Amino acid sequence: MVTLRLARRGSKKRPVYHLVATDSRNKRDGRFIEQLGYFIPARDIMVLKHERIDYWLSVGAASSDTAKQLIQKSKKAAPAVSA
Repeated sequence: MVTLRLARRGSKKRPVYHLVATDSRNKRDGRFIEQLGYFIPARDIMVLKHERIDYWLSVGAASSDTAKQLIQKSKKAAPAVSA
């Protein structure tokens, strides 16, 4: 089963979390299918690829609780784009 979750990167005491699509059996920081964005909590910076996140959710991927909260937070903060 594909899961959207956070993988920790960065140095000691300075984490950077990457939102990734991965098989649920893989390790937290292990192999992933696709990188969907990143989150730097110390600077409150969040960059996510909403089109790809929506794709993975539409094909049945589950998301972890923390990833779900970050996705909702970024969608509220992002301005609506009208064409």
